[in-house]
This record gives sequence, C-alpha cells and structure tokens, in this order.
Amino acid sequence: MSDLRQRNRRLGLVMGGVAAGMVGLSFAAVPLYDLFCRVTGYNGTVQRGLAAPGATDRSITVRFAAQTDRSLPWHFQAEQTSMTVHLGEEGLAFYTAANRAETPVTGISVYNVTPEKVGRYFHKVACFCFDEQTLAPGQRVDMPVSFWVDPRIAEDPNTRDVTTITLSYTFYRTIEDAQRAGALANAGPHVGRAGARTN
Repeated sequence: MSDLRQRNRRLGLVMGGVAAGMVGLSFAAVPLYDLFCRVTGYNGTVQRGLAAPGATDRSITVRFAAQTDRSLPWHFQAEQTSMTVHLGEEGLAFYTAANRAETPVTGISVYNVTPEKVGRYFHKVACFCFDEQTLAPGQRVDMPVSFWVDPRIAEDPNTRDVTTITLSYTFYRTIEDAQRAGALANAGPHVGRAGARTN
C-alpha cells in the first residue's frame, strides 16, 4: 500500500511540475515572440530608435494612413498622403488630431507598416504611439513622426521589389480597446515620444 501511495505522490509531483512548467512557458511566450519579431522584423515589426545612416541614391515612397476607432470623438488624419525619401535618409511626417467632444478626451494610438515583410527595414526614431494624449474640447494638435528606411531593403531578394511602404496609425480611447479590436497583434513597438504641438 505504501508503494502505491509513494507512486501516486511521485506522479502528483511530476504532474504538478509539468503544469507549473506550462504556466511558466505561457508567460514567457509573449516576450520571446516579441523578441523574435524585433530581431527578424517578422509580422511587420519595425526596428526602433536608431539614427539614420545617411541618404543613398535609391528612394522609396512612404504612404501615411490614419484611422479613428468609432468610440473616440476625434478627427485624426495624416497631414500628407505620402512622401518620397532616399533610403537611409530621415523623414519627418505629421498627423493631426482634434477633439470634437465638449469634454476632455484621452486617446492612445497603435501603428503598423505594410507590407509586413519590410518591418525589419523600417526604423522609427520617434513617434506618438502608445502614449496617452488628452485633448481639451475643440483642441487640435500636430503629432510628428520621424523615421528612415534601411538601405539594405534594396539588397534583400524578398524586399528589393518594394517601392511603397504604408505607415498606418489608429487611435483608440484605451489600450484595452485596441487589444479588443485585435490591433495589438500587428502593432509596432513603442519607440519614444515625439511631442505633440497644440495649434
């Protein structure tokens, strides 16, 4: 009887260890996946915070898109539809947001780049993503974003045919709203704030 009890106790310990290991792996999966995406550029994850190396002869067009979740009473748009930049050259673009409500409203943005395969070559130096912005009633602000495209995009057989990259921002009331909408699955990482300017 004691042998059976001992075997059951051993089996219980093994099963408990397996369960604890699975819980540990589930917590580690998100940061490990994030690290994988940052290193490889998988899923459109952009590179971040690095200075531009300097312009080359080849250029690429960057398009700018803006969306606002319907629960957020803001008017949000890109100030330019597109711009052409030389590979390795730092570009500066502006978005604007205006609060159409009669009370202060806070929003937060997420972004992504397409096609996803260019994520490893698109570098954001500073932007307004993942920072809460509170606008007073009727307030309008400029939101700058600085970026550059790695010249190595022209050497990669998978990306050298790309002539246009789309940078897309969506504003939500909260990060939880963005998560519920599934926007965080393809969102790029936070890269540091570029301060908004009130108009």
